Amino acid sequence: MSFRPPTAWHGAGTRLPCTDVTVFVRTEGDLTERPPLVLLHGFPTSCHDFEKVWRRLARGRPLVTLDFVGFGLSDKPADHGYGLFEQADVVVEVLSRLGVKRLHLLAHDMGTSVATELLARRERKLLPFSLESLTLTNGSVFVELAHLQPAQHLLRSPLAGAFARLASFTVFRRSMRRLFAHPDAVPDAELELMWTLMERGDGLSRMPQLISYVDERQRFARRWHGALSRLSLPTLVVWGARDPVAVLPIAERLAKTVPGATLRVLGDLGHYPQLEGPDEFAAEVDGFVRAVESG
Repeated sequence: MSFRPPTAWHGAGTRLPCTDVTVFVRTEGDLTERPPLVLLHGFPTSCHDFEKVWRRLARGRPLVTLDFVGFGLSDKPADHGYGLFEQADVVVEVLSRLGVKRLHLLAHDMGTSVATELLARRERKLLPFSLESLTLTNGSVFVELAHLQPAQHLLRSPLAGAFARLASFTVFRRSMRRLFAHPDAVPDAELELMWTLMERGDGLSRMPQLISYVDERQRFARRWHGALSRLSLPTLVVWGARDPVAVLPIAERLAKTVPGATLRVLGDLGHYPQLEGPDEFAAEVDGFVRAVESG
């Protein structure tokens, strides 16, 4: 399939062939000159979630992001597992193909669970690169504390297939606006692009497979929570406090679990702080990474 970028953001990226799939990747700057900041997105959207903070974070720093398999402009094969271990495999392969040896990691929503799997591999000395810092934002790492939304419950039920087939932009827009601290925080044009990228490549049919990561958070909790509790790495937990799903107690528990972690609460933002308050969000992340880099 030829690469047809839907926006200027996507036109600045590429579809990178990996072992079993082709993955959309967006980079900025010289990835070998200094450790890039690698951004991992959440469910059910794509790396375009970082478009509003991209330039703010790229000032003097290289960046890397990608669409997970099944999301955005990456492949969405029917015969794929879509587990968090497989998503972590793809992240490792992409970074290896880009020649990245050291990096700062930022993860949002589902991406936080991919990040914790990378941390578990780091603890076992199984990563081909080193991590310089970690930033976690609005993800239900402690899923027992999360307040899952009706659509998430439906996608995990026997009605999942029918719900995915009957889904519409109207329903999606209503569900997304519930996630913001202020319902009109993100314009309809952004939500329409999210929906278009979800639909691409029969993506709506993949939603029941993609959301299986919620169950994995329970199944592999010991592996991932253990890696967090033993982590020796500068860590920032930056959180939209008015998130109705990944609620603030998750952030507070993360900050207590990770030794030496710093918690920054963004009091008037919701589940997508990088979209709702890009200046505030980027300032926290940029300041943290710069402090780590300056030693």
